[in-house]
Amino acid sequence: MSRRWCKIVSLFAPGRNRGLRRRHLSIFSALLFVGASELTAAAEPEVTLRPSGQFVGSAGCKSSSCHGGAGEKRSQFITWSQQDFHARAFAVLVNARSARIADTLHLGQAQTSPRCTVCHSPLQSVEPSRLTTAAKTEQNVSCESCHNAASAWLRGHTRSDWTYATRVTAGMRDLQNLYVRANTCVACHQNLDADLLAAGHPELRFELDGQSVAEPKHWKDDPNSGAKAWLVGQAVALREMSWGLSRSDNPDNESVARWSALVWLLGKVTTGQTRMTLIDLPNGPIVRASFIDMQARTDSFARNTAALSLGETFARNTLDSLLNLHQELQQSSEADATIFRRAERLVPAVIRLATAAGMDSDTSPRPERAQVIEALHANATFDRPIFLKALADYRQALTKLPADR
Repeated sequence: MSRRWCKIVSLFAPGRNRGLRRRHLSIFSALLFVGASELTAAAEPEVTLRPSGQFVGSAGCKSSSCHGGAGEKRSQFITWSQQDFHARAFAVLVNARSARIADTLHLGQAQTSPRCTVCHSPLQSVEPSRLTTAAKTEQNVSCESCHNAASAWLRGHTRSDWTYATRVTAGMRDLQNLYVRANTCVACHQNLDADLLAAGHPELRFELDGQSVAEPKHWKDDPNSGAKAWLVGQAVALREMSWGLSRSDNPDNESVARWSALVWLLGKVTTGQTRMTLIDLPNGPIVRASFIDMQARTDSFARNTAALSLGETFARNTLDSLLNLHQELQQSSEADATIFRRAERLVPAVIRLATAAGMDSDTSPRPERAQVIEALHANATFDRPIFLKALADYRQALTKLPADR
């Protein structure tokens, strides 16, 4: 539910903001070229780059001989349709809360309003000429929402002589690149107009690694990529927040507080990192130029970080520095509302880094993990001492150090 395009794949329909459409078209073209330089001309078929293509719909993927069959490499459609919450994204628009939000904002029906369907039913926003007869606009967030319009690569992507780079050149999105993957997901999982939030839409916080783990996966990631996925995702989230704030002459205080908290966290992560640009709060008042500058800096940061090797050592060292923020938060004279915003960014960071470092597990998490999440509650009921004790207990469980009280 955002006015901005949630997916690069879902290009603006005629009559939409042309400046934004051009921006997303240029990003889309750039994403298609990611990885194309890895092509080897010797044994691969020649493929012409097609920056658009038609959407064939999930029906083109569900055959038992393709992704609707049995076995690890043939059951992706079944995993999506039966387990993935994205397969129920459109259904959310017909519940009572969505109806109340639409009524409050005079949007008509949520299931047909572009402000809602752009994320919950993205094919509704695609130009009709780019939809085949099998592509149903109510198909939720389905295969092509992530992998891109399939007409150019559907027939060839299973050929044995097509490498991954060939598929990318043909138009399949390069989701192995974490920068590309984050860009594919972030807008619908981070951007939210202030009026939608005020009308009752849940607040959005994008976190690539944790949200990927929560997804019923039909793919395999590098086992050492968790820390990098988390960091790239946080940088892209900050870029999107910066973009949103730069559009407003008078951004609301809560949005600025959420933005400042993520800048604070990334500042702690990047301090002393020789391979990374420091992300820090600006000196002086925070003005529109601050958001514009941060948008550019974090996009470059995310792109460069996606190319780094950030494994267990990085995860352990960064985790240690973040766990040591316990005393800073305890002694800070900042208001509890500010500490809450920092805490809601710090907790998933600590959890994802602890998992990447092999000190915690998503399949059998430490009980202290649930306690520190529970201690966050919500801004209105946040209790700093209770939260700090839970964070200290988690720290002790991870590091076997005496808990700070």
